[in-house]
Amino acid sequence: MEKVLELAKKAAEEAEVFLVSSQETPVGFEANRLKRLETRESISLSLRIIKEGRVGFAATTKLSDPKALVQMAVETAQFGVEARFALPSRQEYPQVEVYDPEVESIHVEDMVELGNSLMAKVRDHTPELVCEAGVTKNRGRVRILNSRGGEANYNKSFFAIGIEGTLIRDTDMLFVGEMDSSCRPITDLTALTGTVTQQIERARNTASISSAELPVVFTPHGVLSAFLAPLALAFNGKMVVQGASPLAGSQGKQLFDTRLSLWDDATIDYRPASRLCDDEGMPSQKTALIEKGMVANFLYDLQTAALAGARSTGSGNRARGSMPSPSVSALIIEEGDTPFEEMVRDIKEGLVVEQLIGAEQGNVLGGEFSGNVLLGYKVERGEIVGRVKDTMVSGNIYNALKELTAIGNEAKWIGGILRTPAIYCPRLAVASKG
Repeated sequence: MEKVLELAKKAAEEAEVFLVSSQETPVGFEANRLKRLETRESISLSLRIIKEGRVGFAATTKLSDPKALVQMAVETAQFGVEARFALPSRQEYPQVEVYDPEVESIHVEDMVELGNSLMAKVRDHTPELVCEAGVTKNRGRVRILNSRGGEANYNKSFFAIGIEGTLIRDTDMLFVGEMDSSCRPITDLTALTGTVTQQIERARNTASISSAELPVVFTPHGVLSAFLAPLALAFNGKMVVQGASPLAGSQGKQLFDTRLSLWDDATIDYRPASRLCDDEGMPSQKTALIEKGMVANFLYDLQTAALAGARSTGSGNRARGSMPSPSVSALIIEEGDTPFEEMVRDIKEGLVVEQLIGAEQGNVLGGEFSGNVLLGYKVERGEIVGRVKDTMVSGNIYNALKELTAIGNEAKWIGGILRTPAIYCPRLAVASKG
């Protein structure tokens, strides 16, 4: 990295070198049996320069030819966007714990046993369930150097375990599942198995539901599948400066229910989305996006912050071989004060949505969602009476979140990128063939 930076400083006004490497071991199970076991290693080195006011960029997985990498970046600069930012100098970073050496010490045999145990516990409840499962461990390293003296270097561990089950009875197919992830090992399977068996119990019977505007409760999984993509795009600084976000120009305006608060936070210890700095070397932080229903901030990297006349929120992320771009780390919706059971008791006829499929096929930028209910339950006279089939839910998140009936009092991490309670919407369009 030092050699690349040395050469790049001679060819450009500013330069930044970004290195990311990882060693990943995934263990996969299909049809209740071990299917695959492997270890993968990868490394990527990228160079971003500012030359004559424009951004040049190049990336490689071959570290033996630094001159070629610099030359590629110089050649792209003549076609690059105008640089509106300066690279950061040395920064003070928050102390964020994202590495646990215990992850690396877990043997593959233990991972196989963990996956088999997870499937066995679920199938003890429902023997005819056909399961797919996965257990993954990963150790990664990130290092950043730039020509202004900015430098960051940290290790990160990752562990994930999940299960999906299919139950086929005649022409009926039921899909259930749950996963968990952390920077620490996960060995307690109680929560995972409890969620899956609860899904099976709630779906034991089937029920028909009216096609009408009905009250809908989204479980944490349901919130992820319906609301995450539109919200992540709406608060993305790149969408804001382009004028594509429906929230552009709305900072300080009350657009959501006053009980709704949302923030992005990359500083929570041992969470998979946490880190001490973003991929441009800016310190990680907690950024309020919605404060009691009011649009508070947006997520920016260096370039979009400069275009917006704002400061970077430490949200610059990049996939390997790509330029930085603003994106969420971990979104957190503040808990309310209503238990899930109380939400259900309040409904005469309505729907509990566990998971939508295809909700992102509509006008996501406009906040529209319309998806098939992959797993959801009918509520009748305050009780869950069975699983619904051939049912769709549609709406607009800005209308749905503007006036809520209640927000749940118990939040849950979903997919490592969202922590949310259940959300109770007073009415959404429900369409059912039944």
